[in-house]
Amino acid sequence: MKKIIVIIICIISFQQISAQNPLVTHMFTADPTARVFDGKLYVYPSSDTYPPAGREKEFPRFCMPGYHVFSLENGATWKDHGWILKENDVPWGDKDTYAMWAPDCIKKGDTYYYYYPAQPKDGSAFRRIGVGTSKSPTGPFKWEKDYIKGVSGIDPGLLVDEDDKAYLYYGGGKELFVVPLKDNMKEIAAEPIKVEGLPAGYKEGSFAFKKDGVYYFTFAHGFIDEGYTIGYATSDNPLGPFLYQGKIMDNIGNGTNHHSVVKYNNQWILFYHWWEISGYNKLRSMRADYMTFKDDGTIKKVKPTLRGIGTPKIGDTIQIDRYNEINKAKIAFVGGENEPKGWMVCDTEMMGSVQFNSVDFGNGEATKIEARVASGQRIGSFEIRLGNPTGKLIATFPIEYTGGWSSWKTIETDITEKVTGVQNIVVVFKSDWGSTKAVNLNWLKLK
Repeated sequence: MKKIIVIIICIISFQQISAQNPLVTHMFTADPTARVFDGKLYVYPSSDTYPPAGREKEFPRFCMPGYHVFSLENGATWKDHGWILKENDVPWGDKDTYAMWAPDCIKKGDTYYYYYPAQPKDGSAFRRIGVGTSKSPTGPFKWEKDYIKGVSGIDPGLLVDEDDKAYLYYGGGKELFVVPLKDNMKEIAAEPIKVEGLPAGYKEGSFAFKKDGVYYFTFAHGFIDEGYTIGYATSDNPLGPFLYQGKIMDNIGNGTNHHSVVKYNNQWILFYHWWEISGYNKLRSMRADYMTFKDDGTIKKVKPTLRGIGTPKIGDTIQIDRYNEINKAKIAFVGGENEPKGWMVCDTEMMGSVQFNSVDFGNGEATKIEARVASGQRIGSFEIRLGNPTGKLIATFPIEYTGGWSSWKTIETDITEKVTGVQNIVVVFKSDWGSTKAVNLNWLKLK
């Protein structure tokens, strides 16, 4: 049989990726489950890709070949640890179905348990849920030869309570379910029960967490007139019944959303996905924003931002186009060869500025700063200031002709003042009055 080669976007094991929102841009990722293990932040997403040539009509929804795992390194760099599981390596799964939807990973004792849905080759259900085990959060995992008996559905979400009892939440459609697991984490300990107390309508993406003795059950919820939102309900019991509390996030761009919630470095974070790189809601990219609670324990609605999370440190790429504020400048997709997918600051007018909050200068070790630039002219400069456009000047770059507006060059200059701690930085562009382009700026980096 003729082999069909499927080209998947530039997947390289142990690749370093720096981004704010979306978190990674070298491949399409969706359904991110974030976990903190031993103080380190990991994300376990699904992945999207293009349908194989000639099979486009078979994938009217999603084409999903398997899973990678990512970890947060330094302050804002995501490390890709490569494939954790490919669809044709599922022992009990059908082949070449591209049906690997949202996964989860949880730790109990000294073992990591990775749960995933796949299409079973025995045809017994739309999806079954399998599990694998490892002594490392990044694998390799040893996969169970069969799926978990008594469970059928999608989007496994795990909760291990303080008493070490574990619960599996799952399902998609009008009903979601929860079932306690046996101590081995591979078998159910009772019959699944419907999660009660949720509103009507399509639901999926089950994810539960506990805060201040309250169980929060979060889920993707489709409204007929609005599309997918992220909703939540609360209970004093992991099995429910739950009381619906409202939405964590509104619909984005009339497509799916799927999420997780984690507490990291004393801040709550909502992970979710969007598709701004591809412009197509079947090729998604994972994102994250901070989430806060009101005094009564309810969740303040999260609005998607460009800035996202993370505090870049020395050596991290500062994606300046993921700004907090911008004035007399714009952003656009990066042009030119050998530039990673993403955006740049462009159309920078005289005295235009872009502000990026929360950059960690540490104890003042940074002595230089790099900039990735492209320019079709050589008049002017751009300055790095602290706090606001008239704040302390710490660095100045001359604007040089690089060969054109899509011809990129990395330049470096000295940091003229010792800077310590976490600071907001502002880039101020200077050129002739009336100019509509001074320089294109892709990123900055402290050295």
